[in-house]
Amino acid sequence: MPTPLLFTPLTFRTITLRNRIVVSPMCQYSCENGMATDWHLVHLGSRAVGGAGLVFTEATAVTPEGRISPNDLGLWNDDQIAPLKKITHFIEQQGSVPGIQLAHAGRKSSITPPWQGDRLIPISEGGWKTLAPSPIPFSEDKDTPEELDIAGIKRIVAAFKASAQRALEAGFKVIEIHGAHGYLINEFLSPLSNQRSDEYGGSFENRMRFLLEVIEAVRSVWPETLPVFLRISATDWLELGWTIEDSVMLAGIVKEKGIDLIDCSSGAVVSFAKIPARPGYQVPFAEAVRQAGIPTGAVGIITTPEQAEAILQNNQADLIFMARELLRDPYFPLRAARDLGFEEMPWPPQYERAKRKK
Repeated sequence: MPTPLLFTPLTFRTITLRNRIVVSPMCQYSCENGMATDWHLVHLGSRAVGGAGLVFTEATAVTPEGRISPNDLGLWNDDQIAPLKKITHFIEQQGSVPGIQLAHAGRKSSITPPWQGDRLIPISEGGWKTLAPSPIPFSEDKDTPEELDIAGIKRIVAAFKASAQRALEAGFKVIEIHGAHGYLINEFLSPLSNQRSDEYGGSFENRMRFLLEVIEAVRSVWPETLPVFLRISATDWLELGWTIEDSVMLAGIVKEKGIDLIDCSSGAVVSFAKIPARPGYQVPFAEAVRQAGIPTGAVGIITTPEQAEAILQNNQADLIFMARELLRDPYFPLRAARDLGFEEMPWPPQYERAKRKK
């Protein structure tokens, strides 16, 4: 029986993933002062034990005000390196590749964790002033952000560069730049949130300028031997917003700037877009962007081994990014291998006695 594509290795530069299953970045809201904790070691480590090829941290803020909530992971100072190094070491011991998503939340920051209602935290309660390309709030119940000036933009670009350097020291082998879900990079890309009249607004070329500067800054310190991914919102789901055609054009440009894969999500730059969520609803975006000649990752309500395998067999994507299903079942890759008849999938030796049901 041929090896399922889901369990075929894939190489980016010098990094080979043992399979095509990726632990998508998922915020845990479990830090203090941006520091990773035992929760992160167990959460991320369990997914490595479970057999995923690539394990990403949650969105990791490059500045304190770039956090979504006060409990977000961060990498804006050197003290935050050590606990992450412990995690990357454990992930690699299990045969997985450790990845980190670097992010700035822009106008969608200074809010409480979801289980506390996603409520705006005012400055008087320990929150902070939000930043964005234009002074447009995400929704009526959120803060009106401060418009970034050129100096502020340059400081954030420099922060991405410094965080990339720290990520290398912490032992990560893949960086993903978060350009999706209505956070700062996405806010610059979308005409719905970027109404600037300077060199960072207006035309398509101007709106992507901030992203290209971030890519250049990260690539300047990240080794040529290691890959950099980019997550995008492939469409805003609104006629006057960012479109899939924009994403295809962007993909061709960032490929030449050193991006190795586009992780294709969608939406979340505004609160009022209607998104027809259903199993595999974002897969066509990965398929379309892939036509630009760059590998893509598919994400969005992918929950079964057969569904994931079909996406790869149909040449719609190169990697399968999974989120909620891997929260429900950290050992999904081991189960998927069994369900797809891939007997060569290695189990941790500590678990070998449970590999076959008696």
